[in-house]
Amino acid sequence: MPKVLISDKMDPRAAQIFRERGVEVDEITGKTPDELKAVIGGYDGLAIRSSTKVTAAILEHATNLKVVGRAGIGVDNVDIPAASAKGVVVMNTPFGNSITTAEHAIALMFALARDLPEADRSTQAGKWEKNRFMGVEMTAKTLGLIGAGNIGSIVADRARGLKMKVIAYDPFLTPERAIEIGVEKVDLDTLLARADFITLHTPLTDQTRNILSAENLARTKKGVRIVNCARGGLIDEAALKAGLDSGHIAGAALDVFVEEPAKQSPLFGTPGFISTPHLGASTTEAQVNVAIQVAEQMADFLMAGGITNALNMPSLSAEEAPKLKPYMALAEKLGGMVGQLTTGAVTRVSIHTEGAAAELNPKPITSAVLAGFLRTQTATVNMVNAPLLARDRGIEVREIRTEREGDYHTLLRVAVKTADGERSVVGTLFGDAGRLVELFGIKVEADLAGPMLYVVNEDAPGFIGRLGTALGEAGVNIGTFHLGRRQAAGEAVLLLSIDEPVTTELLATVKALPGVKTAMGLSF
Repeated sequence: MPKVLISDKMDPRAAQIFRERGVEVDEITGKTPDELKAVIGGYDGLAIRSSTKVTAAILEHATNLKVVGRAGIGVDNVDIPAASAKGVVVMNTPFGNSITTAEHAIALMFALARDLPEADRSTQAGKWEKNRFMGVEMTAKTLGLIGAGNIGSIVADRARGLKMKVIAYDPFLTPERAIEIGVEKVDLDTLLARADFITLHTPLTDQTRNILSAENLARTKKGVRIVNCARGGLIDEAALKAGLDSGHIAGAALDVFVEEPAKQSPLFGTPGFISTPHLGASTTEAQVNVAIQVAEQMADFLMAGGITNALNMPSLSAEEAPKLKPYMALAEKLGGMVGQLTTGAVTRVSIHTEGAAAELNPKPITSAVLAGFLRTQTATVNMVNAPLLARDRGIEVREIRTEREGDYHTLLRVAVKTADGERSVVGTLFGDAGRLVELFGIKVEADLAGPMLYVVNEDAPGFIGRLGTALGEAGVNIGTFHLGRRQAAGEAVLLLSIDEPVTTELLATVKALPGVKTAMGLSF
């Protein structure tokens, strides 16, 4: 039974879902990093919110960890490269708090437009400064979205309901999607020049860090109001204060800061500035939603192999997983076979799916091939870190799909390129059982299981008898025997499954037989 640790406070329905799905769960919150290091080795999954920091140091002790699930969108508290290198899937729940965060951004826009916090403080202080708080209408104003993904598109929908004009800067926004969500796609300079309100809805990356820099803030329309409910670090906070002090920026509302918790900031007390303590996802509905979603996603992964909303792994739904599993098993064996049989540096791995295989999600198949291939060189490799390791080693990965059927209803070909040329192995499925059907251009059918002996020899009478005698004298029992050849009296290939791993002594005996060109031991 898989075991999961919930290390941050979470709605109790998360633990309930884990248990209903057959996953053992412990709810232990508030642990220090050292305390977490001491226990994390006993868990297959770690469910977190924002408090737990999943660092490289923590991951070093996570000897059994397979998945980290973040109940929420941001994963700044997870070292994703370290998790990927460790072979740990990192998931988030990008949709559970989308509406909540979007509504908070709209609420802050209203607060800025009518100076609500300061008007509230003034009124409760016994003042009646009706003429002091002259606001602006949002109707007919231009809202500039920086980021038009899931949350940004919800903000756009709500803003259009307020009769605002919505423009958006997002390099990934297609013209078709812009029409669908009712926004005008513009470049960043245009947005800065035209927007009366700017809201940010983008992750913090090297490309988005300080996207509202001092230079860009200076390009904004005078009197602009800015809202950030996304991530601290998207705005240069010192430049924002300068813009507020000068009056160029009419108002700013931040729910997120570079340093959190934001116990102090030069922005605090600045006229026109509103702040909230990272409340974007803080509604009852959102917290329930993300807790349920992270538990369902992690349980799907641990119990059925489903991968949803993973940040370092191709998605694979729980419905897809049963159909893909036999292909992934075959892919891993074919990758392992070509890896064991190939000498020299590999510069390219090609994965060609044909027939029924071409209709499936290719990414999990590719990851399985790479895992099998690289495991012959590195022990600590799986489907999560295999693509990363391949990239780091400069291996080009190609995916080729042919929907038409050939000689087989479904086919998977794995080819590797070295300085000596390209070599390939080909397999198919019979039911859910994978089977080799071609090896380096030679037709040979074999089940890939257990220890195997691979022999290339000159096709000549008497060879099989001599090989059988040699194996018998060495006390080796043959399980299955598979033979293929290019042409009569040409080169032949033998694949024999045997009961024990191939020893150095056995290889020496086989290589000494007349006509043997190559002999190797394989393991599956």
